[in-house]
Amino acid sequence: MFDFNPHMVLLIAAAAVVTFLTRIGGYILIVKMTRIPPRVEAALNAVPAAVLTTLVAPAFFIGGWDIKAAMLAALLVCLRYPSTYMLVAGWIAVMAWRHSIGA
Repeated sequence: MFDFNPHMVLLIAAAAVVTFLTRIGGYILIVKMTRIPPRVEAALNAVPAAVLTTLVAPAFFIGGWDIKAAMLAALLVCLRYPSTYMLVAGWIAVMAWRHSIGA
């Protein structure tokens, strides 16, 4: 059922160590700064938009019309209502599309 692979275990451990070092390294770098330069602050402010784009863009361009409809519904709802309503609207749109037209 489960085949133990030492190479996979080493790969997972190495990925965990690298992830930990990058996270702790960023924290140490910011703590050591007496003041954050404006360019670094601008870059840090751009991170949420960049992460959101990397999550949404592939799904939009690779996904079917059901995904596009759900994203459009979520976008329209998020302009007016809180994020929970946005999630519900996207879910309803994709389910309605798949139920009526098919995936």
